[in-house]
Amino acid sequence: MSYDITLVPGDGTGPVLTACARRVLEAAGVPISWDVQDAGQGTFERTGDPLPERVLASIRANGVALKGPLSTPVEAPYPNVNLTLRQELDLYAGVRPCRSFPGVPSAYEDVDVIVIREMTEGMYTGIEFEEGTVATKELIGFIEEETGRRIRDRSGISIKDISVHGTERIVRFAMRYAIDHARSKVTASHKANIMKFSDGLFLETARRVASEEFGQVPFEDRIIDACCMQLVSTPERFDVLVLPNMYGDLVADLCAGLTGGLGLAPGGTHGDGVAVFEAVHGTGPRIKDPDRANPSALILSATLLLHHIGEPEAADRVERSVAAVLAEGRSVTYDVKPSRNDPTAVTAAEMTEAVIASL
Repeated sequence: MSYDITLVPGDGTGPVLTACARRVLEAAGVPISWDVQDAGQGTFERTGDPLPERVLASIRANGVALKGPLSTPVEAPYPNVNLTLRQELDLYAGVRPCRSFPGVPSAYEDVDVIVIREMTEGMYTGIEFEEGTVATKELIGFIEEETGRRIRDRSGISIKDISVHGTERIVRFAMRYAIDHARSKVTASHKANIMKFSDGLFLETARRVASEEFGQVPFEDRIIDACCMQLVSTPERFDVLVLPNMYGDLVADLCAGLTGGLGLAPGGTHGDGVAVFEAVHGTGPRIKDPDRANPSALILSATLLLHHIGEPEAADRVERSVAAVLAEGRSVTYDVKPSRNDPTAVTAAEMTEAVIASL
């Protein structure tokens, strides 16, 4: 049986890194029929549309995609291509595994945290009011009338929305993930002590879902600033974290920093009947030669894809191979060398070949 999977090469380092991940999956013996769909900056320059409908149609039809990072052109009709893709496909659950790999320079040795991020609500919905517009002035007036509090003139305003529906489904996702992956507990993080009607709703709903539907899974909560402090001081106290959108974004990067950086940070975003797997890092605009980028994050994202489509044996083999190459420390890119100026650092293609040789 061959799997139909959409491949979005992306921008910047994306085409090189998706090619690396594709090579590894093929070498692992998983039969895949790739539907290659271009999007992002390059597509906008050619067609005037950074996210053509054909890309979304392909992902909907196949139900699964492997995606490189996308750039959003300044002239694009929406503020962020990645955000628009998630909204169009209702990819509400971001999964960011953060684990330590022997051989990778890091201040920590045994980090193993899963960050599950709500992806459709909160501060990242893109609902904003620009400073100086009539609508913004009217909104400032409305807020003052309703609350008695005056927002300063010449302010820009962003809307943060958290719903019962959005919280219920992300908490259910986190709980089911913990059960399916034999994790020990789930921690919800929030700022309910200050934002009582948004984060407070998130916490109240999370507690209700956890107690009424998943009583067998240990559940706790942390205020977000305390959570960040404890992640840095004692990350071993956490297992699965579930957070609103912006907190999840920040905490996922924090945890990536605990384990060696974004070059090792895989991810997947899930909706109902559809999933897109991609590295956490961006397009790498500061990397002049894309072949210097670390392919590990996208290869590890591909292992999440393999688990998703029901190929756990291949997924485990690929992950063990990546871990072996990192532990040996010879055929690795500059960012996981003890010194970033190490002349023995290899290219993305060469590291990929080492991973394949270790399969």
